[in-house]
Amino acid sequence: MRSLILILSLMMAGPTVAEGFQRVDERGGFLSLVEDRELRRFGIRLRVGDDGSITGRAFGQKVTGQWEWDRGYFCRDLAVGGEPLEFNCQLVQVKGQTMRFTSDQGRGIYADLRLK
Repeated sequence: MRSLILILSLMMAGPTVAEGFQRVDERGGFLSLVEDRELRRFGIRLRVGDDGSITGRAFGQKVTGQWEWDRGYFCRDLAVGGEPLEFNCQLVQVKGQTMRFTSDQGRGIYADLRLK
């Protein structure tokens, strides 16, 4: 399991650069983007529900969690294969069909996922 978390960490790039991305700063706007859609990245498929749930798979492991919107940030509590990841509030940005999640309220690493 530790190796899966390492792989997920390595797939994320360095600190965020705007590159034409627009900030999503309201819960309603976020939900309108993810409603009835999957967030995908190589080996990862996630659904974010309006009830605060997160479900999906990452490299064959079950992903579960909860999320809330707090002062303009997506705050999530996740487990991959039953192993919890650290709670984190993330900056959300969008460009076309790509949604960027940047950890530590926009000061950390980011992951780009496609809306499908």
